[in-house]
Amino acid sequence: MSEKTGATVDIGAISRRIIANVEQVVVGKRQQIIKVLVAWYCEGHVLLEDVPGVAKTVLARAFAASMGCTFKRLQCTPDLLPTDVTGGSVFNQKSSEFQFRPGPIFAQLVLADEINRATPRTQAALLEAMAESSVTIDGTTHTLTPPFLLIATQNPVDHEGTFPLPEAQLDRFLIKLSLGYPTREEESQMLDMLKRQHPLSSLKPVATADQLVACQRAIRTVHVDEKIRKYITDIVHATREHHDLALGGSPRASIALYRTSQAIAAVRGRNYVEPDDVKHILPSVLTHRLILKPESRLQNVKIDEILVDILDETEVPMIQPPRQRVAASGTGG
Repeated sequence: MSEKTGATVDIGAISRRIIANVEQVVVGKRQQIIKVLVAWYCEGHVLLEDVPGVAKTVLARAFAASMGCTFKRLQCTPDLLPTDVTGGSVFNQKSSEFQFRPGPIFAQLVLADEINRATPRTQAALLEAMAESSVTIDGTTHTLTPPFLLIATQNPVDHEGTFPLPEAQLDRFLIKLSLGYPTREEESQMLDMLKRQHPLSSLKPVATADQLVACQRAIRTVHVDEKIRKYITDIVHATREHHDLALGGSPRASIALYRTSQAIAAVRGRNYVEPDDVKHILPSVLTHRLILKPESRLQNVKIDEILVDILDETEVPMIQPPRQRVAASGTGG
């Protein structure tokens, strides 16, 4: 299949190249790499919640380098202002006019490091850009250059001096992930990779921004059977009725599960969604959108366990796959 923009794209082949390229830098995190790629394909954004030093920044930089996209990093602190994110108008003495100078949010991949250390006002500037893919300054709307992806990080351990994201804002993130520590073997391999120079310094693009935009369009054409749509809505509605949950998934959660299932299917080399695609992406899409009841939290009930129970109780549909298929990706997703 052709990989040119506007033509049919081989999402599996493009995904293979990107995943293999990022794995030259980030060892042993294939599933997380696939899910970040899925979020970018779905024009969504990623919340990485993990302890310092597990390659969150390296992962973001590796994705930008793999696509040849512009990259900016925001180190969020309490004194960071919204204009430090969006940019603003600066008076040019030569022309006697105000000129707009774009801020770091205008990069194609933006890393907001420790987003919960920024004030709610600055967080709102980031979330507006995520939702609208544009920034309005002095009455003028500036569109962000596609493909735009924001990866925000949070440290789950140190909460002193932080401004936790409200549940309504957490819902804006398509996917929430945790990288976790590497195994002994993976950490040894990482040390061996770093003995001469950081592998990021030699990482080359293996796809283009235009190809990624074409993949974003193609993802929407992945077939979702009516039975799969019912399966998705059954799962989300079950979260709203669960006795341990004060807040279940919203319609935005249903849309997110629908889109990410399409993307997972395409990465796996199919032009149709199977129930396993929904099951695979479900925890990353729904966990941060659900709120436990206080009494359930005291009883140490886990949202992951609730989702497992819901999946066990929800009837899995049997579907007939369409004849046409995209090239198999072999990513193991």
